[in-house]
Amino acid sequence: MNIPVQNVYYLLCYAWHKLDEKDRVNVSVEDSTSLVDLFAKVLANATTMLLKRGIDREYIVHTDEIAGLRGKLELATTVKRNTLRRGRTICQYDEFSPNTLLNRILVTTISKLTVTKSLDRDLHSQLHHLRAKLFNVEEIEITAGLFTQIRINRNNRFYGFILDVCRLIHEALLPTEIAGHYEFVDFTRDERKMNQLFEKFVLNFYSIEQSIYGAQPRNLTWNMSETSEGALAYLPRMITDISLQSIDHEIIIDTKYYSNTLQTSYDTHKIHSPHLYQLTGYLIHQEDAEKKPHTLQTTGILLYPTVHQELNLSYTFHSHPVHIRTVNLNADWKQIHARLLEIIS
Repeated sequence: MNIPVQNVYYLLCYAWHKLDEKDRVNVSVEDSTSLVDLFAKVLANATTMLLKRGIDREYIVHTDEIAGLRGKLELATTVKRNTLRRGRTICQYDEFSPNTLLNRILVTTISKLTVTKSLDRDLHSQLHHLRAKLFNVEEIEITAGLFTQIRINRNNRFYGFILDVCRLIHEALLPTEIAGHYEFVDFTRDERKMNQLFEKFVLNFYSIEQSIYGAQPRNLTWNMSETSEGALAYLPRMITDISLQSIDHEIIIDTKYYSNTLQTSYDTHKIHSPHLYQLTGYLIHQEDAEKKPHTLQTTGILLYPTVHQELNLSYTFHSHPVHIRTVNLNADWKQIHARLLEIIS
């Protein structure tokens, strides 16, 4: 599925819940032709903005050999190394420094982009210039676990957006046959990753762009009673992708990211049967155990992305409306926005 890079960017910003930060970065995405150039541009603009407002700093503990005294004297180490005869001591002291974990991840990502295959020449120069401005920040070996160590607060909130971009770039960069160089892998070709992205995008879109329903996943209760002791504990969790709930209506949306919206059986197009079984299963079990059946009008929607054929199929299942819908991710963003609102209207 070939999705325009600007639409991929919008999907990500909704999925990350970072629309405000996206607007502040002020990137014109329409003229981007590749994902690596798009995210290089995003990172360059975000870094330029950080430098103007002042990058994050914090007190970092250092233990060094210095002339004179500063902070806490490490007497035992000073005596052991016999530094006093040279008029020097070993001291532990705090320094208000930009060499924070946040900034180290940022400059390392910038450095990796400058040695990434197919990066636009002007963007390469811009990133190289920005890296030079952050000369007092050291690079670091980036691992997936490193991002979990970061704590975002109100004062450094904008870094949350930057970290999301850095994490995406880190996951997409693979070493090339040339040592120290990288290639940006198009993650939109990974159906598993795009399925997760599409689900988060749709959930946050409905959370942000409409006010009739509350939007969140919902843990459904199995309408089963046990006939052997402890049997209920073995039932799997049943969690919807998205449940839109108002006082008297619920819409259960199951998102599916497939390159082929329909399956082919004997040269005829059919809905993917496991997807329909899953959605009807949600509808059967949608009532909590303490609720009376049919007190809540519930609609089920299977939602697929498409870049070709639109689907608008409707059925009834046990008095519940069931819809099969698609949203064209190759369309103009205003059309995508309108289509998603139309689907739940």
